Amino acid sequence: MDFLKITSYEVEKIKDPTGIITGDRYEFLLGIEVPEDDELFDEDSSLDLRVILAVVETEERIVQYHFLNRSNGKVLDFGLEEEEEVEVLAFCKEHYNEAI
Repeated sequence: MDFLKITSYEVEKIKDPTGIITGDRYEFLLGIEVPEDDELFDEDSSLDLRVILAVVETEERIVQYHFLNRSNGKVLDFGLEEEEEVEVLAFCKEHYNEAI
């Protein structure tokens, strides 16, 4: 990725015991590295990006995401730029089949 370098990831299929959700949901926890000149950069902490991917038939889309400070779990109030979201979606589409 150009802006967010993914350094690690975990993916897990979310179980829906109620059967309310259409399709499947996958939760990604992406370890990311950001450049020093970016507003998300903090030399004292690493960042994670938590992404929920919805897969309904042949459509895959991000339904939710947020940045987390890895050291304290605090949610950060930042969003992805459009091209970054496209890159994150492509990464998730490539890896959701690895979910346990």
